[in-house]
Amino acid sequence: MLSKGKWLAILVIALVAVLAVAGCGKKEFPAPQQGSSQQSSNQQSGGSGTITAAGSTALQPLVDEAAKQYMEKNPGVRIVVNGGGSGNGLSQVFQGAVQIGNSDIFAEEKDGIDASQLVDHKVAVVGMAAVVNPDIKVDNLTQQQLIDIFTGKITNWKDVGGPDQKINIVNRPKGSGTRATFKKYALNGAEEAQGIAMEQDASGTVRKTIAETPGAIGYLALSYIDSSVRPLKIDGVEPTAANIVDNKYKVWAYEHMYTKGQPTGEVKKFLDFIMSDEVQKNLVTKMGYIPVTDMKVERDAQGNVTPKK
Repeated sequence: MLSKGKWLAILVIALVAVLAVAGCGKKEFPAPQQGSSQQSSNQQSGGSGTITAAGSTALQPLVDEAAKQYMEKNPGVRIVVNGGGSGNGLSQVFQGAVQIGNSDIFAEEKDGIDASQLVDHKVAVVGMAAVVNPDIKVDNLTQQQLIDIFTGKITNWKDVGGPDQKINIVNRPKGSGTRATFKKYALNGAEEAQGIAMEQDASGTVRKTIAETPGAIGYLALSYIDSSVRPLKIDGVEPTAANIVDNKYKVWAYEHMYTKGQPTGEVKKFLDFIMSDEVQKNLVTKMGYIPVTDMKVERDAQGNVTPKK
């Protein structure tokens, strides 16, 4: 028989062997670091980094879709597109909080920023129309009737040839470029009456509210109009691309993507992509916008319209 001391020695040897085997099955992997093979692969496919754009909800659908297509081609790039309204987009890009400020208005029209520090990239034109709940069987308003509705002088649809139904106005907040454009060109600068309208922060919410509210009227970029609402003619002129390009229909705006200073790197590449034929001749028109190159007139920040040179 083995002595107690020998048994103890055997047990110690066996325990050491078990621990050694366990250690062979465990492998420590270093944490991934910047510059790993995955990141290098992404960089080789076209670039890397994050671009943030914010502002106009009228322009947001186009930038969203263009960003998706760009990221598919350049998987190392992440593009975040936020709304918030044109005024918000201009303020954020001026402050350096975002790389791109999307806007329906010229930077010169926005108080509190130095427009000379921003570079304007006009990427499209968008029309804006008064739209109503589809149960309102009115298809045309004069400009004066439209002004009287939004200033509170006309409050019932029967006064403009519609049903005996209260008019419910759906408005955008004051920082909205869509509101600024509609006020300037559809309402001839008239100040909307305070306290009589529902106010919605985004174009999509405006559309939903008008569609669901009896007697509702508001305004939307043409890129947002679908079968849930009905656009109105103004003075008999229909809000179509054909009527916008020669300024026959006057409620339209450039879609601007502002940068603080000249864009560089991935921001420049993304803006170049938006201005490419791939986007301008396909995505822009498909989504309800008008390529800038199609316009037969030009408009400046003061609203002056001249034939395109």
